[in-house]
Amino acid sequence: MDVSTPMMKLNNAERRKSGGNFKVEIKDHIINEVGKIYNWIDKQIGANATENNRCDGCGKCCDFEKFGHKLYITSPELIYFKAKVGMGNLKTMPAGVCPYQSNNKCTAHKYRFAGCRIFFCKADEDFQSKLSEEAILKFKEICKKENLPYEYTELASSLNAIASDID
Repeated sequence: MDVSTPMMKLNNAERRKSGGNFKVEIKDHIINEVGKIYNWIDKQIGANATENNRCDGCGKCCDFEKFGHKLYITSPELIYFKAKVGMGNLKTMPAGVCPYQSNNKCTAHKYRFAGCRIFFCKADEDFQSKLSEEAILKFKEICKKENLPYEYTELASSLNAIASDID
């Protein structure tokens, strides 16, 4: 059984790529590619927004336990998030509520993960599933191009693993 955390694997992959330091141009390329995918997701959602298929920004879905779901993220998204939010602003997730939620608002909204962009209370489930599958394929393609291990892990596990890497 593999006991390493997704973050450990990601850090090891980063180390292998450059003998200890993740090459800046590769990291920047991944960040740019993830940004393009997020823009594409946002356009897809905007093009399909209706009264019954839109996010009202109520924050209910950020309480994962109450809402009855889990948020999964990919390794390229984690690289993007770490770079955009900054290591000093990374938070652990000890409970089932996203640590970036404050007063029912996302404090990392601009850099939120694909799952946060795609999943919302009043969305068409078929549309969400299709869009999620397409986005995942795009993230996998980044990993393939950059020889980066593809990871699809729960948000809490990834955030908590990052915190243990910082300590």
